Amino acid sequence: MTADLFIPCFIDQLYPQTGWNVVKVLEKAGVEVNYNPRQTCCGQPTFNSGYWNASRKVAGKFIKDFPNDRPIVVPSASCAAYIRHHYPELFKDQPEMKQEVDRVSRNVVELTDFLVNHLKIENFDASFRHKVTYHDACSALREYGLKDEPRRLLSHVRGLELKELPENTTCCGFGGTFMVKFVPISTAMVEQKVENALSTGAEYIVSTEASCLLNIEGYIRKNELPLKTIHIADILAKF
Repeated sequence: MTADLFIPCFIDQLYPQTGWNVVKVLEKAGVEVNYNPRQTCCGQPTFNSGYWNASRKVAGKFIKDFPNDRPIVVPSASCAAYIRHHYPELFKDQPEMKQEVDRVSRNVVELTDFLVNHLKIENFDASFRHKVTYHDACSALREYGLKDEPRRLLSHVRGLELKELPENTTCCGFGGTFMVKFVPISTAMVEQKVENALSTGAEYIVSTEASCLLNIEGYIRKNELPLKTIHIADILAKF
């Protein structure tokens, strides 16, 4: 199987090794990975801030950058859910775009969903001998509908002990520009998230969302707490 790979902004700019690890995991699963170096952003930041015209331009470029009728794998349920649900909304007044928008919306799929439900692979013979807790990102849980897939993958990692996070449906305080516009509220939310993680005795917080991990990691580093963050792809790539 050949799949196209979309690397979100946060991973591309701040966690490039995670991007490479996504490739390693997909290739381990027997997928031929196609990466278009002309790709940029999916347009979600401007959409969430109300700049729909700007988002429409970025979305139009995304559609051109992914012209194939095959899976578009995304290591972020937030980006995948945005493309699935809001591209049709962005182009609802442009019927000439409907076929291409439907194609992209149909093909985009989050990484763990792709591995578990499309490829039917859960065990990558990975090893990560640490105690971890899993953070359900808001977009992943509520908009994409991702819940069991990451946990099923982590359950097959040798040496990994998964401790469920108290109040695991509560937001970490990232919310895109929310963390910039409402700093005190965002800080209180991430503080609660980290305290809950520490209460499990976990060494790492793992998630499918680099953006959430960025916010959580910032709080951890500022307060010099004994906790680390890691994307699930980085764990699965530890063959």
